[in-house]
Amino acid sequence: MTETLLQSVRRHADTFADANGIARTPIPGLIAVRAEQPSGLVHDIYKPLVCLVLQGSKQVAVARQTWSLAPGDSLLIAADLPTVSQVTRATPAEPYLSLVLELDLAVIGELTMQMQAAHGDDHQAARAVPTDTEVADAALRLMRLLDRPQALPILQDQGVREWHYWLLAGRHGAAIRQLGRPESQASRVARAVALLRAEFDRPLPVERLAQTAGMSASSFHHHFRAVTSLSPLQFQKQLRLIEARRRMVAEGASASSAAFAVGYESVPQFTREYGRMFGLPPGRDKQAACNSGSPSIQPCGGLAANAASDVYPRTDL
Repeated sequence: MTETLLQSVRRHADTFADANGIARTPIPGLIAVRAEQPSGLVHDIYKPLVCLVLQGSKQVAVARQTWSLAPGDSLLIAADLPTVSQVTRATPAEPYLSLVLELDLAVIGELTMQMQAAHGDDHQAARAVPTDTEVADAALRLMRLLDRPQALPILQDQGVREWHYWLLAGRHGAAIRQLGRPESQASRVARAVALLRAEFDRPLPVERLAQTAGMSASSFHHHFRAVTSLSPLQFQKQLRLIEARRRMVAEGASASSAAFAVGYESVPQFTREYGRMFGLPPGRDKQAACNSGSPSIQPCGGLAANAASDVYPRTDL
């Protein structure tokens, strides 16, 4: 990872980071993330993205997998996934810094067709690997465009496309290519995930999800778990609980109103499942989050599904 890229991202983050440490750029889907101290656990929904860790360290967990990210590592999230993340090393003198790019599925589809690479069979929707030199170089060229306002609107699409190309050509390529093939299992599961995201607060029979994915119910269960490491029911439950927590912490909703808003019919059931996921019952967790003053949902950072920070759902890694 080049020192030049680190300094470029740091300058941008130092100048533009908001109270949550998110520094947006004029390039859609590209953000820098900054944190001056270790964080608590952040439960969120990440959209498809790649995160380059430049300084400090962060831990990200998806289902039963956990990655410890250090400078020079890159995290790929190739599906909308519930995550738990935590900045583990950061100081005011050496803050945690990362650069996040939300993946553009249309660009991936076009490049996948043009590159004609071997299909492969990588359905893993999250992974961390050392960042390819070409990926870091493409990221630096994008950051340099931010200092050239006349060139930016002309060259930014080309720069984003180049970054996607090197991602597809590098260590993350096999997993990302699955998103560019409509017939791939990952793309089919993504259609079901989109339905779950849109209607997480309603009952969704597995038959409807399987139909959306173009699979039989048994095949859908298998491939959904292979991609997300969760069953459809577990996925929906985590969506509901993360959104309920956001409503309580960010909007001041009561536990009962948040429970009903996200689709629970029983407050006691909601309380039990909330405690299992977040470690505290809803009321105590809400109070602890408010007292801490730390953001409850954030992007690589992370991007929370309905938070106004990174992505719209979130992307702050």
